[in-house]
Amino acid sequence: MYKRILAAVDGSRGARLALDEAVKIAQASKAEVFAVCVVEHVAQLVDVGAVYAPGGGADAAAVDAATEALEEAKACFAASGVAGTTRAVDAYGEPVASVLARVADEYEPDLIVMGTHGRHGVRRVLLGSVAESLLRATSIPVLLVRHQAGEEAGKGGGSGH
Repeated sequence: MYKRILAAVDGSRGARLALDEAVKIAQASKAEVFAVCVVEHVAQLVDVGAVYAPGGGADAAAVDAATEALEEAKACFAASGVAGTTRAVDAYGEPVASVLARVADEYEPDLIVMGTHGRHGVRRVLLGSVAESLLRATSIPVLLVRHQAGEEAGKGGGSGH
């Protein structure tokens, strides 16, 4: 049985479907869910003489999206009666999958649940895959919840939390 589940959220429909699955599993196994949202900061160069260093400014839209995704997760936990916590984690040039793997090492979940767009072929090569990178970076079981871009909001098994 699972006791600790890490759910990666980002405000996308796929992430919401994954959160819903994490909550269903948590309800069945009386587990705790930890929803994490990685906030990507655009690298900025700041002139400090002859050396450049990354700037510290955060993208307001990214912070707002993370806040909204985490508030949605909190509401889902409350509506489902599932014990859950949320956390935003900053990524300054570090790949999202690496950040998620690092958070998983800290939190020590029994399961990671995340959404995937199910891209394949050239689109996957060009866009990369956070899910695939995370699978390679962690030994923790990962449940991928697939979401097709054209899928209607009412389909796909989401519980509407």
